Amino acid sequence: MTRRFLELLAREASAVEFEGPVVEARAAGADPAAVEELERAKVEALRVRELLRRRARREAELSALYDTAGDLSALRDLDAVLEAIVHRARQLLATDTAYLTLHDPDRGDTYMRVTDGSISAKFRSLRLAMGSGLGGLVAQTAIPYATADYFADARFRHKHDIDEAVTEEGLVAILGVPLRLGQRVIGVLFAANRSARPFHQEEVSLLGSLAAHAAVAIDNARLLQETRNALEELSQAHRTAREHAEAVERAATAHDRMTSLVLRGGGIEDVAAVVTDVLGGELAVLDDLGRPLVGDATGFDAGVFEAAQASRALGRTVRRGDLRIASVDVGGAPLCTLVLRSDDADERILERAALVCALLLLFRRSVAEAEGRVRGELLDDLISRPGSPGLHDRAHRLGVDLSAPHVVVVARHDGQRERAAFWASSEAALRRGLAAGRGDEVVLLLPGTDAGPLAQRVAAELSATLHAPATAGAARVGEPPPDAPAPPPAYPDRAVPAGRTEETGGVAAAYREARRCADALVALGRSGDGASAAELGFVGLLIGEGRDVRGFVASAIGPVIEYDARRGTALTATLAAYFGTGGSPSRTAEVMHIHVNTVTQRLDRVGKLLGDGWQEPERALEIQLALRLHLLGHTGTRQSVGPRPI
Repeated sequence: MTRRFLELLAREASAVEFEGPVVEARAAGADPAAVEELERAKVEALRVRELLRRRARREAELSALYDTAGDLSALRDLDAVLEAIVHRARQLLATDTAYLTLHDPDRGDTYMRVTDGSISAKFRSLRLAMGSGLGGLVAQTAIPYATADYFADARFRHKHDIDEAVTEEGLVAILGVPLRLGQRVIGVLFAANRSARPFHQEEVSLLGSLAAHAAVAIDNARLLQETRNALEELSQAHRTAREHAEAVERAATAHDRMTSLVLRGGGIEDVAAVVTDVLGGELAVLDDLGRPLVGDATGFDAGVFEAAQASRALGRTVRRGDLRIASVDVGGAPLCTLVLRSDDADERILERAALVCALLLLFRRSVAEAEGRVRGELLDDLISRPGSPGLHDRAHRLGVDLSAPHVVVVARHDGQRERAAFWASSEAALRRGLAAGRGDEVVLLLPGTDAGPLAQRVAAELSATLHAPATAGAARVGEPPPDAPAPPPAYPDRAVPAGRTEETGGVAAAYREARRCADALVALGRSGDGASAAELGFVGLLIGEGRDVRGFVASAIGPVIEYDARRGTALTATLAAYFGTGGSPSRTAEVMHIHVNTVTQRLDRVGKLLGDGWQEPERALEIQLALRLHLLGHTGTRQSVGPRPI
């Protein structure tokens, strides 16, 4: 009978068909134990069926996102890309219809741009005023909204013409998410059903991802149109100004070379090489933060960046001395800047090179954002659902080896979520790790074993990127307490290299410890710093997931303990008595039954072993705690400090 269930799974049978073997067994008069065994097998088979369906749905969602990213990379016609996105939204969310509206800045409302599954001409010609209906509310607030029953939902401002069109289309349940470019909403992507149904959070997230792709497609079309317009202007100049024929020919050649490079997969460095070959001089290409992507930016003063801002505002090259500056923005945010040092150069070539570089950077960003979302979802699953199946396979597809040693870093920032998330995603991609944004923090899973130095580096680099303090706590994944037994392997039949683990639950534990380290740094007034539990002294002992008592004792008084062990002295007991008597050498001598000079000599030796500042309040507190833990660990019971042999 088990074979029957496997056959049902293999042919993707409906859930009701799994009742067949049980019903047949009962009809055949099978004994209750056999029927009960079949019931259990049926339940397990249904669980496997549901798991396979969830995986298939997830694969379909990721495939759709990859296909959409491929559409963008192919620079297809905008209408075709938007129609594909809307069609995929309808298929993946299994709704009766899907549609996309765009903002009309001249009329101040939104109009229907693309529909899929619509049957009403009135609905397809509908316009939504800002704040009216569900779509107008999404466009006005830039927040996703969903309703299981539109007409019964009082959250929206119902208008007669809108409700009439929705009624004619027969829609009941509607989900809408905004299309955003930076802080600006340019439209809304909808999925709607003709019967009541709820929309789950994962469906809202999926539709939001498709909306982000649609926004990128629209912005790409804008940049491409600007490029086409620039080419048209160049052709017109060639026809009307014969005296500039040579310059125009040179510009056309340069543009052809750059376009050919891009089509062959060339990068910004190749475009820059074409510019310097055609125009001569020295070229530097800067990113949105003014960092050099190509060339040397040494010596660029504030005037260069002011000229770049003016170039973006004017939409043309700006001169500053012997420098020619062309800068491109997207949605009001700078994307790239080209700075050419030359006495005489065709500025149009430089401007077109800036547009080509902007297109390359925009494409890289869209691909990086798509990959970053996939990496972020995997890291979220490792933290929130460490036992989920397929985590290692998903990580392997992203080039991440979860069996290698890793460190979790939690970096707190001041709320610049988009910039912090972009930096974290880039860092994770470069180092073959994972990154995710969680509120006002970013979480990274990076290869390595040295948690403290890694936290310090992340804090320093993220602070420099944000121009504001970022505080980072870190913890090594799967680092067990000193006396903890080794965990059993997750895959006993797979050979795992020494020092590695197949466990994924350690990521969640390391995340909790890293968060506590970041909280402790903020509480200690060390915002902008980075540390693991090992660098936080006794505070790290309290918050550390592994509670490495031996390591703490060794770091605090290890030289004194080793000295006693080698020489047979009683420096540890003397130090304990000294602190136990309130730091009084004379009372220490009485407790130890030795001369006060002997106490002084021993304390001098302790000072040489522990270094200067061992009696400073914070250091003394750690030493006293280490002494108490050492005595407890040595005897196995609590005991007071009393006389010991000299």
